[in-house]
Amino acid sequence: MVFGKLLPREGNFFELFNEHGAHVAEGARSFLALVQHYGDAALRERHARAVGDAEHAADRVTASVHRLLHKSFITPLDRDQILRLIDAMDDVLDLLQDTSEVMSLYDLQKVSPEVLRLTQISVRCCERVQEIVALLARLRDAAVAERVLAACEEIDQLESEADGVMRAAMSRLFREEPDTRELIKLKAVYEHLESISDCCEDVANIVEGIVLENS
Repeated sequence: MVFGKLLPREGNFFELFNEHGAHVAEGARSFLALVQHYGDAALRERHARAVGDAEHAADRVTASVHRLLHKSFITPLDRDQILRLIDAMDDVLDLLQDTSEVMSLYDLQKVSPEVLRLTQISVRCCERVQEIVALLARLRDAAVAERVLAACEEIDQLESEADGVMRAAMSRLFREEPDTRELIKLKAVYEHLESISDCCEDVANIVEGIVLENS
């Protein structure tokens, strides 16, 4: 594979992608800690703040990418690809924060095993997102490009796994949850969590396109 035209020409887009990816993974791990310590109100609030902090930090990186794009005459990737990628990455953290807020606003009383499982899948997806964007600047190396494609495929498999967990969770919820209010709350949380893996798959699809179009 030859990726000569992916060499940075102007601006630090790859550094910004890498920074944003780190915030995505950080936010996901903080959300997992929130779920794992959900019964402790103080810890839950601390981890919720950490999710929010990661989202705000990522927003600043996204804004930097948009500003840099306006100032750069030559870019290392197609302009549309840059915008689509950074915005898709931002969607991941927005959903993590939204899910945290939904759990708080709905006063969710308990987290089910499925919430934990979907969260764990989300963390793995977000860590793979961090990995693939960190490697974008090295796509001239064929081995690196293949590693990126493999990670994109893993994200796709994780998204399918999340779909399966979501379907099973919904089935059990409607069959076994006697409290209608808790049912409504958990349904909303399940839907938000499943959407996180969807957004990670969007990122993977964009990155996969970058690799294939420039090979």
